[in-house]
Amino acid sequence: MDKIRLLDCTLRDGGYINGWNFGYKTIKSMIARLAEAGTDIIEAGFLRNVPYDPDKTLFNSVREAKNVLPEEKKHSVFALMALHNQYSVEKLEENDGTVDIIRVTFHNYDMDEGLDFCHRVKEKGYRLFVNPINIMGYTDGQLLELFEKVNKLGPYGFSIVDTFGSMTKAELMRIYSLCEKNLDREMVFGLHLHENLALSFSLAQSYLELRRDARRSVLDASLNGMGRVPGNLSIELIMDFLNRNYQADYDIDYVLDAIEEHILPIKKTETWGYQTEYFLSAKYNLHRNYAEYFQGKGNLTTKEIKYLLRKIPEEKKSVFDEAFAEALYQSHENRKVSDEESLLKLKGIFGGRKTVLLAPGKSLLEYWPAVRAWIERENALVVTANFFFDEWREGYAFFSNGRRFQEYKSLWKNTGRVICTSNVAGAGEMADYVINYERLAVPRQEKDANCGVMLVRLMSLLGVPEVFLAGFDGFSEDEDNYMPGYFGSFASARCGDNRRIAAQLRALEDAVDIRYLTPSRYKEA
Repeated sequence: MDKIRLLDCTLRDGGYINGWNFGYKTIKSMIARLAEAGTDIIEAGFLRNVPYDPDKTLFNSVREAKNVLPEEKKHSVFALMALHNQYSVEKLEENDGTVDIIRVTFHNYDMDEGLDFCHRVKEKGYRLFVNPINIMGYTDGQLLELFEKVNKLGPYGFSIVDTFGSMTKAELMRIYSLCEKNLDREMVFGLHLHENLALSFSLAQSYLELRRDARRSVLDASLNGMGRVPGNLSIELIMDFLNRNYQADYDIDYVLDAIEEHILPIKKTETWGYQTEYFLSAKYNLHRNYAEYFQGKGNLTTKEIKYLLRKIPEEKKSVFDEAFAEALYQSHENRKVSDEESLLKLKGIFGGRKTVLLAPGKSLLEYWPAVRAWIERENALVVTANFFFDEWREGYAFFSNGRRFQEYKSLWKNTGRVICTSNVAGAGEMADYVINYERLAVPRQEKDANCGVMLVRLMSLLGVPEVFLAGFDGFSEDEDNYMPGYFGSFASARCGDNRRIAAQLRALEDAVDIRYLTPSRYKEA
């Protein structure tokens, strides 16, 4: 068991969840609990070029880190991590024995700069751990080049870092084999896993089975897996596994107490753990924020998200580029069709007719008897916005959201007509009319188009003199925004959207008269 050690990275990697703002007393308590549990290495935080805050685990120097480290080390040793381009190594003091290990990270595109930083850390007397970011993104040739340079550097340890959580058992075996064959036999191997595929505990066990007995190893883990979403290997699980199978003697009670007292309160407001968007990012071995960004749009199907992720080139995968992601999204949404025939037919149907537009706000059900009576009395045409309405099967359904269309198409009855915008995947199979998304979307300075606004704009293009809105309730953060059974609840909706959408509706009033049949926050915004 002396060849296998655990490193807790909660205060460093877990800081991505709460901005490293654990609180001074909590930091001290967590370190004390981890030490009492017998944790071999405790990573106290990041070395960063930031103003020092005693409540955070970001430090400019070892001297600042000493403020939270106990005078009595007991069994544990302490570590800090530095991303080479976010910390000035000149600030790092000579090793005085307080912090034993410095771990340094870098990308494959700035390998030489990162290794130069590593060399300077080693010169200051620290046990150096080389932690290359996203080892899955290295080609075999790049890995062999890295191994050669690392051997010349002679660090204490080298970590296999599965940054994007895309590693499987077969890939772990391949990379471990390359490391074992090409790195110095005295070098300690580290393993840092993520939960994108919900495999971290399984892969940790696989690593322990395949590792060469003589190879000293350090496994990274954190309290309850706390770490940048979706999280890390849970230290309580791997401690228990090592106790039962490798004659370890970790006192897990201290760890469980720390989780109960300090971690679970954070998790109630800032969750982590396996989520589908991070499975997708792992599938394509790219930065987690891409899948998160596209899923956050709220209108893309899984097939569309996968299509966009496949379009991201290798040079863009490691670091999230929001401008690139938005351009890719807009290009996808604005794909064009020939919609002149659809517009001409719809003008013949809607032109000059009173039209009622139905949105799925709760007021639609509450006021439906009166709304229905009004529709029948005025012989108005009806169009629903991103849903089919069970209470009114006639008329038209308008979809600008691919996800909503996929959810509702199974409920479609052949009693109405479907109008889709060109961004909706599969619209050609069911839609009677397809209109170019770009023709109806909000102006280019707005990133996200609202279905209701797009539908009103379509009515203005069709020559409808006045539209009557029902169920256009607007958003509230204090209650459910949609009628029961509606598929499309959007966590991204904010009350501020009421003002934005209201302004967009008012901008259309010169072209079409807008009236409300049910209460709406848009009238007040």
